[in-house]
Amino acid sequence: MAPSTPIALTAERYPIAQLQCETDTGIATIPLSQEVAFGSWQPDIPAEYMDLGSEELTARIHAARETLGDRVVILGHHYQREDIIAFADERGDSFQLAQYAANRGESEYIVFCGVHFMAEAADILRADHQQVILPNIAAGCSMADMASEPDVHRAWAELKEFYGSTDDIIPVTYMNSAASLKAFCGANGGLVCTSSNATKVLDWAFERGKRVFFFPDQHLGRNTGHAMGIPLEQMVLWNWRGPSGNLGGATPEALERARLILWQGHCSVHQRFTVQQIEQARAANPDVKIVVHPECRYDVVQAADANGSTGYIVKYIEDAPAGSVIGVGTEINLVSRLAKEHPDKTIFCLDPVVCPCSTMYRVHPAYLAWVMEALVDGRVVNRIEVPEHHRRDAKVALERMLALK
Repeated sequence: MAPSTPIALTAERYPIAQLQCETDTGIATIPLSQEVAFGSWQPDIPAEYMDLGSEELTARIHAARETLGDRVVILGHHYQREDIIAFADERGDSFQLAQYAANRGESEYIVFCGVHFMAEAADILRADHQQVILPNIAAGCSMADMASEPDVHRAWAELKEFYGSTDDIIPVTYMNSAASLKAFCGANGGLVCTSSNATKVLDWAFERGKRVFFFPDQHLGRNTGHAMGIPLEQMVLWNWRGPSGNLGGATPEALERARLILWQGHCSVHQRFTVQQIEQARAANPDVKIVVHPECRYDVVQAADANGSTGYIVKYIEDAPAGSVIGVGTEINLVSRLAKEHPDKTIFCLDPVVCPCSTMYRVHPAYLAWVMEALVDGRVVNRIEVPEHHRRDAKVALERMLALK
């Protein structure tokens, strides 16, 4: 459904710079020493792991896993490479995996093959006897990095000054954010959302406030709000890069009518998908169905046949009849895996460039072998620990979300 008035939300009229791909060699595992982007990864991995190929790394991880048994649980996010997913006790989205780990009380160690904010979520929910490990400490998230704690506090202060109070503003942070921002929401009457429950979370928030301050992903907020019937004219974009005191680049008039205040953040992978790619897919096969993640731009979501979380996309493809042709707008490792698991269907990524999530890609099997063999030796490396004051308030925000039915 088209917006009631023209708003510049297309890729051409509303450009946002992309991050460069982490690899130009495809998604198959190569030795760590051959990774061109290694300079931006965790450098202090022992030299013995640098030249190991996929087969030897697989054998060493398997041996360590056999030795550790139930003392360790390995979690693999959907966007991880196959050589990591092969060892995962559970694969899924970030919060699903954190919940799974919290229910594995027999495991002393939670090795989270994902990115930093995911390991933090697991640490917030873990039992006292458990420790959370992130194989590559440099595996962050570009979206999460777009919302820092100081910038969010500064914006909140400006909103309070503009409106006179923040009592009727409910802060909502996407799961893809730092623990400190989950704590901010917990301390200010807000909560956390995922891409699968964002509608329920916004319903909860609007029952308690007039406006929602949504960060860090503008696209999930906009697409969810639109699906709930909120006009685009009642959404305002907050540019955190601007100087203090300029109201995030928004006009006073726009803020007065705003119900959704959207942080100017985005996912670098989902930002790559365009309406032109969808049009090209439909031209090549008129029967194609298009399913995309709601982190994609508004115009891309509107042009698709369906949109939803990674779990939704997995089920959409599982439920599609044999012979279906499906173009997918999400991360390439998941799309490639789904294509292999459903050979009776034609499944392809809308983006013709093989560009995995640049930070998920940093969880190379060499890092998994390193942290697992360290555990065998009685050492814990790359432990993720959320400060207690953040852990307390972040758990409040997560529990509010979990209480939604």
